[in-house]
Amino acid sequence: MHPHSLAFDEQDTLLQLRHYLPAQAPLKDFIHHNTLHAFQELPFDKAIYHASSIFGYKVSLSLADYRTQYQSGRIIDAILERVIAARKGLQAVPVWRNKMLTGQYKRHQPRIGSLRSNWKKKYQVDLDSMVHPLLFRILCSFMDQGISIWNFPVRHKGFLAALRELERNSFSSFFRGSRAKNLLLHSHCEIKKLLKLLVGADESLYTQYLFDQQFSHQGWSGMVATVEREPETLLDRKKISLHDLIVLELLLEIDALDDSQGEDWLPLDQVIEDRPVALFSEVPVTELDEVTTLWQEAYEWSYYDEVLAGLGSSVGKTDTPAKKSFQSMFCIDDRSCSFRRYLEREDPSCETFGTPGFFGVEFYFQPDHGKFYTKLCPAPVNPKYLIKEIGVRRKRGKDAHFTKHSHGLFRGALLTQTLGFWSAARLFMNIFRPSMGPTAASSLEHMEKFSKLTIESKGTGQTENNLQVGFTIDEMVVRVEGLLKSIGLVKDFSSLVYVIGHGSSSVNNPHYAAYDCGACSGRAGSVNSRVICHMANHQQVRVLLADRGLDIPPQTQFVGGLHDTTRDEIVFFDEDSLTSENRLLHHRNEDVFRSALDLNAKERSRRFESIDTCRSAEEIHERIKIRSVSLFEPRPELNHATNALCIVGRRSITRNLFLDRRSFLNSFDFRVDPEGKYLLNILKAAAPVCGGINLEYYFSRVDNQKLGAGTKLPHNVMGLFGVANGIDGDLRPGLPSQMIEMHDPIRLLMIVEHYPAVVLQTIRQSPETYEWFKHQWIHLMVVDPDTHNFYLFSDESFTEFMPLAKKVAVRADINTVLESGDENIHIFSFS
Repeated sequence: MHPHSLAFDEQDTLLQLRHYLPAQAPLKDFIHHNTLHAFQELPFDKAIYHASSIFGYKVSLSLADYRTQYQSGRIIDAILERVIAARKGLQAVPVWRNKMLTGQYKRHQPRIGSLRSNWKKKYQVDLDSMVHPLLFRILCSFMDQGISIWNFPVRHKGFLAALRELERNSFSSFFRGSRAKNLLLHSHCEIKKLLKLLVGADESLYTQYLFDQQFSHQGWSGMVATVEREPETLLDRKKISLHDLIVLELLLEIDALDDSQGEDWLPLDQVIEDRPVALFSEVPVTELDEVTTLWQEAYEWSYYDEVLAGLGSSVGKTDTPAKKSFQSMFCIDDRSCSFRRYLEREDPSCETFGTPGFFGVEFYFQPDHGKFYTKLCPAPVNPKYLIKEIGVRRKRGKDAHFTKHSHGLFRGALLTQTLGFWSAARLFMNIFRPSMGPTAASSLEHMEKFSKLTIESKGTGQTENNLQVGFTIDEMVVRVEGLLKSIGLVKDFSSLVYVIGHGSSSVNNPHYAAYDCGACSGRAGSVNSRVICHMANHQQVRVLLADRGLDIPPQTQFVGGLHDTTRDEIVFFDEDSLTSENRLLHHRNEDVFRSALDLNAKERSRRFESIDTCRSAEEIHERIKIRSVSLFEPRPELNHATNALCIVGRRSITRNLFLDRRSFLNSFDFRVDPEGKYLLNILKAAAPVCGGINLEYYFSRVDNQKLGAGTKLPHNVMGLFGVANGIDGDLRPGLPSQMIEMHDPIRLLMIVEHYPAVVLQTIRQSPETYEWFKHQWIHLMVVDPDTHNFYLFSDESFTEFMPLAKKVAVRADINTVLESGDENIHIFSFS
């Protein structure tokens, strides 16, 4: 933490603000991340104490919630005592157990806002209500990406320059009085000078005042800071900065005070009686914090212990089929967990794998007739390649209601009288017969099924905007080898190897990107699946792979596909390239996929109140498809809700376990990677991606007002880049309540199958990855492949861990569990 110095340093303060403000990108790039990323250099417990004390965030369930979970049996008494003993000592168990169950505590007021609140206390002026509505409208209009009929009058200048030009040339003004307007037009508008007017000569208060001000609307400030740092996140780029936002807000505050008090009001340092506690001074740990930490640990390990018991009963006891009917790669996404399980149960001879859904090929994608490039790889990666789509056979659908011709006076009046009536009729029909239309966010629209892609670089050095169009043969070899060795698929290839990306379709859902593939920067993985399949099928690539000891049989063909996780539908690509023998096998496999999708839809329906899970899988699947396109359905799917695990290892350790769609599954074979070379790349991706998903759900669940997005029902889309509750509210940076209401807020447990010494050496090679485990933002457990013992990473070393549970329930039939309606069943093994 940075204690404030007496002298005000503008640049240092701006850096601090950018560090602590929310970093969620615009809606089109909505990618899950650790909401409290600013505190990640601290241990998890200490970090959430600081976030709560400084910014007033709720960082855990309430004591009443924990006690309810304990009474219902979700928190196990033996686990509770084990946690207390580990942290406080065995003798202290009765004392702390009593504090946890009966103690009464009061949470202190947060530090943020304490200085700026003096305007209301001393002058009875609510600056937020006087300034924010106008401020938000100006920001939204300037940054607008296409919602507004009229563009901001001065579009191509910086934010402050545009405002100055408007003030000079307009009959009206943003300001009520003359002083603020003159300051904008006739001075350099230095933040320090404006703060001297508002706060006074005491510069030690300036930084705290700006934090109070910007965190009164952290969503808008965070969006401006993100756009300033990464202007490419807006397709229609805008030149705006956090500095410019602060200057305008300070001017609007001066103007509001002048209007209500006259120009002779005194600055804050002359009217406050008690100086507020410095924002970033040491945060004391309270007994409430300690009790909350104990509850959270007990809550998490009550679930983890059962999982470890299940894994312990499965490790080393399940073999992969000797002869594979087909093999299929999926994204590690927790939604693929159940789909893989049903494929394996419908066809016990098949073999499935999990890997990040960009499949190791990083590039920008430009759809046919598309103007912009789309990144299709993890957000931190900066690709050097471009894949272009060509030869689209059909035009994309358009909705006549969104034509720009309706903006004119005469044509607009005519279209209103015609299309308006049809719009009302169609809305009425949609209530009873929902259907997919051009306005829906469809995963299949990301790429046209029969189009061509510029995957291979012909060696002519073709570039576009400093990006190489396509990959060379050598570059293809590196990526195919890396993918196959990372998941352990190096021998016993079947005739067909499917590579299935995933995406999501929904209607009336501003957070559509949060439902797509996080490894593809919030887009569908269809292009990536086709690209890696083309590479793996390339004859020259196979020759070079054979020289590296990776021999793919000539009859083996890779087939790309896309799984729509909302509708539970699948589409395959480039089927016309299959040999006649493989085409027959593919038609048989399609039946297996269809049956697995029906069963997967039935399992998903367990969480949907509007669907009777006791119906047949086929009936439920049809209801699921209708649900996905209903304009009135706020929960088209539950996405990553209840995610809690990431398992990195062979499929044999989880193949016979029901994990309730709560686990990310990354295939890895320690025998192929004894030194952890590929494991390092897996963990470097899995920690920030899976950990980011987990923590955004965690914090959105425990504080849906400040760290989440509230209910989506009153959401307004602001400028096509964010959502707000109402017409003038702050932007909401996290997830809406409909995405997290069923989520159990527990940290991710990552389980790796390898030797503890190798894993320790591996994670130490990447400081960014090591930080996740060192500070326990993610719990790390290792399964020793020889002894099958568990080792927990804590205090920068591995120690053997023994779960209290010895076994889990054995079930013969999943349907009886699904139809029972018992929400407390999360893990069991199959007989």
